[in-house]
Amino acid sequence: MAFGWKLHGDGRGLAPGEVVRPDERLSWPRMVGFGAQHVIAMFGATFVFPVIMGLDPNVAIMMSGVATILFLLIVQGKIPSYLGTSASFVGGAAAITAAGGDKTTITGAILVAGVVLALVGVAVHYLGVGAINRIFPPVVTGAVVMLIGFGLAYVVADIYWPQDPWIALITMAVTAVILVAFKGFVGRIGILLGLVVGFALSWGADRVFGNITALNAPIGKVDSHPRVDFSKVADADLFGAPHLHGPGFTVSAIVLVLPAVIALIAENIGHVKAVGEMTGTDVDPYMGRAIFADGVGTAVASAVGGSPTTTYAENIGVMAATRVYSTAAYYIAAVVAILFGFMPKFGALVAATPGGVLGGITVILYGMIGVLGAKIWIENRVDFSDPVNMVPIGAGIILAIGPVSHQITGSFSLAGIALGTIVVLGGYHLLRVIAGRSPATGEPGPAPARVEGSDSST
Repeated sequence: MAFGWKLHGDGRGLAPGEVVRPDERLSWPRMVGFGAQHVIAMFGATFVFPVIMGLDPNVAIMMSGVATILFLLIVQGKIPSYLGTSASFVGGAAAITAAGGDKTTITGAILVAGVVLALVGVAVHYLGVGAINRIFPPVVTGAVVMLIGFGLAYVVADIYWPQDPWIALITMAVTAVILVAFKGFVGRIGILLGLVVGFALSWGADRVFGNITALNAPIGKVDSHPRVDFSKVADADLFGAPHLHGPGFTVSAIVLVLPAVIALIAENIGHVKAVGEMTGTDVDPYMGRAIFADGVGTAVASAVGGSPTTTYAENIGVMAATRVYSTAAYYIAAVVAILFGFMPKFGALVAATPGGVLGGITVILYGMIGVLGAKIWIENRVDFSDPVNMVPIGAGIILAIGPVSHQITGSFSLAGIALGTIVVLGGYHLLRVIAGRSPATGEPGPAPARVEGSDSST
């Protein structure tokens, strides 16, 4: 059920070995505290990623609250999760921007991806998780995650880093130290802290050294300008309605972001499984609902200018640490996030983040996303001595990193991440058919009428 939480014990605390289940709660003042923890846990990534994608962080945070409420309602309160901004669409958004697209083009493409993800959720609900694992086995999902990360190298090299190389280098170093040296909460918000340090250093550099002569990304030219521009912050209201906007639809942009759907499927399945293990419940009957709910959240958020959503590992970590799995805490966090959307000055401050700072942050972020693909391979013991695995995966990653562009018609081309994903997915299944692999074992055998994956499921 979505509402009507039962009071756990006396509502004051937990005895050793006890947990607060999703349909339970502690006293409301305590639940407000737990809700605040979830806001802090999701906050860094949920506003950093929209900035990187060129979207309004205020709208993104507000719509993450809306998406979370929709998610909890759709899964009937069985899977406590927060839906924050997804990093999986960063690559597609960067590619769209590099091709001359704007934020309406980005959100329109993301909206379509959200609808596709929702449809996948419906399929999973009726066909079972196994169907998805056969189409997107670990060798494919790992490759897609890797090329989404490494395929963004050119964005760092061509757009962010040249805006202020020294600030980018220092921000990268500081962020890396925080992520590695500090455990617990500080380490979990290392990206946010690195951004804050870089922002402060940029402001200080303006005071000490004056304007910088470097690439001015908004105009695409080298000129002399301040690293930090607070003019829009001064003009913004402290409280007011968020700057919503509708989507725009372009086929080429939609193709660029669709590969992220594969990463979201794998991510959602992994996160939901983790929640099921922590709460000691069988969540498989709700897996399709969870994927569908994430797709709905992404579509609704992007329809008004928000960013794509996904279930957040950061908040799962908070649950694991506190043993409080109550969905009441997530409803409270969602309401707080919605209220942030009505503070335009805050959004303008976040949007003023210097490009050099984003260079230092994204070089770590994109690299981590790419390495997560390798982690999927290792955990599932993917065999790369098999050319069916090695050939399409290697080719797809190179096409993405290039980025290589392939002209399809006079006005439409496939490039980078989109082209790489098609080669990985299509090439893998085509080579399986040619090799005559059995769908169940991956061993040589009669080619099946319906092409299915053979690797172990995630």
